Amino acid sequence: MKIDLPSLARKIPSRLLMPPVWVAQLATGAKSFRDNPIIGSRRLNALGLHNARQGLAHWLADRRRRRLGQALDADHAAAFRRDGFVLVPDFLSPDMFAAVLRQARDFRGSARETIQGDTITRRLALDPAALRRMPALGRVLDDPLWRRLLRFVGSHDAEPVCYLQTILSGAVDGPPDPQTALHADTFHPTVKAWLTLTDVAEGAGPFVYVPGSHILTPARRAWERRMSMTARHTPDRLSGRGSFRISAEDLRRLGYDAPRAFAVPANTLIVADTSGFHARGPSLQPGIRVEIWAYGRRNPFLSLPFDIWRIPALGRRRAPVFWAVCDVLDRLGLKRQTWRRRDDRSAFDPA
Repeated sequence: MKIDLPSLARKIPSRLLMPPVWVAQLATGAKSFRDNPIIGSRRLNALGLHNARQGLAHWLADRRRRRLGQALDADHAAAFRRDGFVLVPDFLSPDMFAAVLRQARDFRGSARETIQGDTITRRLALDPAALRRMPALGRVLDDPLWRRLLRFVGSHDAEPVCYLQTILSGAVDGPPDPQTALHADTFHPTVKAWLTLTDVAEGAGPFVYVPGSHILTPARRAWERRMSMTARHTPDRLSGRGSFRISAEDLRRLGYDAPRAFAVPANTLIVADTSGFHARGPSLQPGIRVEIWAYGRRNPFLSLPFDIWRIPALGRRRAPVFWAVCDVLDRLGLKRQTWRRRDDRSAFDPA
């Protein structure tokens, strides 16, 4: 007899099963005000729940960074502490970059694509199978500076998830890309990195960051408290799920500097803490941007002495494992998979 798991799950009252889960999520990176009524509680956030989680997460990240920063160049560490990002022009030698670009252009494989507004994002996982066909990209991921920067900014000694990523701006009819609105990814420090394989012009969707916005000032904490009290019922879906959007007027009130757009040539590395305010800059016309992209988002409150994902051979398999789990949940009707599989893709293919 076939068991309909989604129907069975719907028959069990969530009020009986979910409260322990909601409480346990307070000790994780769970951020959705809509999905967790404790995280989204107006009363608890008025009393300081969101501020407490955020403050503790930043304090713990600072402690971990003091240790991880000992292996980092002092100028890079100082730039990050001031700005929230590190910019490294000409990251690879000319010969090395030429090899990376050639292998990335020649590579075709299984990709995932999603559409947000008028933009398509394509990702090809840099897992061990892909890196065997692109050994130069494997050397990038093993580069000591790459490893030190991502671990320091992410505040965890853990292998990031890495992709060949393509941003196809203006590729489909739709509303503006929601990633062009200034936002913080989540309440706790987290890392994303971009090693550009194509030039990025000012009007071609460059990465945008508000310098210093990774720092929790008193004004930022007050703004976060106000946002947390209304986030569960805000019409802005992404803010309700814990990725707060901020207006230009609020940004000025918080006293941060003006956003900086990174119109940069190919072979530029940007590593940023995306708990600071950032966005994808607007594209004035359809275009394509290709990069080696990485992110790391770990439990902000827990750093295990042994973590299997720190082992590169395992950590670099996280992307295909993640896709497989999402596909199973989609087939079971438990969670919609928004990243659709596309076979025989190159990062440089048009939409």
